[in-house]
Amino acid sequence: MSQGPNGVSKGTGIPESTPDNNEQLSTEGEDLAALPELPPGIFIPVPEKTPRKKTFWPDAIDVIFEKDPACKSIFEALLYQGFWAILFHRAAHSLYQAHIPFIPRLISQLARFITGGIEIHPGAQIGKRFFIDHGAGVVIGETAIIGDNVMLYHQVTLGATGWWRPNPFRRQQKRHPTIENDVTIGVGAAILGPITIGKGSKIGGMTLVLESVPANSVVVSKPAELLVKGGETLETHQELTQGWNGKDPWEMDYQI
Repeated sequence: MSQGPNGVSKGTGIPESTPDNNEQLSTEGEDLAALPELPPGIFIPVPEKTPRKKTFWPDAIDVIFEKDPACKSIFEALLYQGFWAILFHRAAHSLYQAHIPFIPRLISQLARFITGGIEIHPGAQIGKRFFIDHGAGVVIGETAIIGDNVMLYHQVTLGATGWWRPNPFRRQQKRHPTIENDVTIGVGAAILGPITIGKGSKIGGMTLVLESVPANSVVVSKPAELLVKGGETLETHQELTQGWNGKDPWEMDYQI
């Protein structure tokens, strides 16, 4: 069979494989085979080739449109508790860094009342494009450090463990977690202690994390178990995996 220009076989229109192409395909196959298997029902979305077009609104508002498809207009965005929580925190944190007493804590407590229970200590360091969905019952401790593009669902706790006594040689001890860039933390999760959640990781709902997690990890808690089905007791308990198998991978964010 003769070959036309650009490696296309005449009469078929199908490009012929070349040694370089075969080596590339083989290498890609080996890379995919080396990836770890995920638990049942867990999907990692493929990164978009074309970035989402940013609106002309500031990051604190633009991130709402990006993370929550339910937000349809700027007027709705201004009603989000998480938006006001971060505005109050920026003001309180500036005063805290200036070593002004009492007022930063007063602002944080006022913000907690206004936002329905989002309590962020003035000392916490929070990066750009931070978003709290369904803002309620969120607690972020004094020495917590949060990177850019981090998303929290409601009832998340970034707290400490045990009793911490002051260190006479250090002005402040690290007691709370460090959350690196592009991390998503699901509803009701508790990240406790001076640990680090690596960049790009996802923490599932109702998960208790007490140790550091490397970058690009997925951490989930044990699913609920079905003990009685249709009024009959099951001999073997059945895990409820939420039936997410086969659904679109972009729904991962809502699963956790």
